[in-house]
Amino acid sequence: MNKTLNILAFSGSLRKGSYNKMLLRTAVDLAPEEATIEVFDLEEIPPFNQDFEQSPPGRVKDFKAKIKAADAILIVTPEYNYSVPGVLKNAIDWCSRPVGDNSWEGKPVAIMSASTGMLGGARAQYHLRQIFVTLDMRPINKPEVMVNFAARNSTKRVTLLMTRPRN
Repeated sequence: MNKTLNILAFSGSLRKGSYNKMLLRTAVDLAPEEATIEVFDLEEIPPFNQDFEQSPPGRVKDFKAKIKAADAILIVTPEYNYSVPGVLKNAIDWCSRPVGDNSWEGKPVAIMSASTGMLGGARAQYHLRQIFVTLDMRPINKPEVMVNFAARNSTKRVTLLMTRPRN
């Protein structure tokens, strides 16, 4: 019995020309036949307000439902100031609330990042892993995908990095 793996993916960047959105599109293009990747845009998620956690806005409800329905999560994120972008942390917070309704609980999650710097978003990935602990998320440890010097790297090189056989 072959089951399709349903992956929900999103980028921590809102920028139209984002290297991370390019990396996400490459992941979608390279997904194996037995997996589907649905991309969710965080752009319309409002700032988290605990006053509304019991009755979140519609876009947040949609996101939470998609997370719960997914078999796994793929987060593709830039690194801002040695950490995760505010838009990503905001979305994570919305979907972990209210207490007792944590959409992330038990979800396997993979992380990829692209950065114009040398470390390729490594510090943002590290911070995400710290956040995952309290949310009871299951990070995928390998392979680690960090595309450094993204402004110089072409889609062809990113594709090569993502399809290279593991040792």
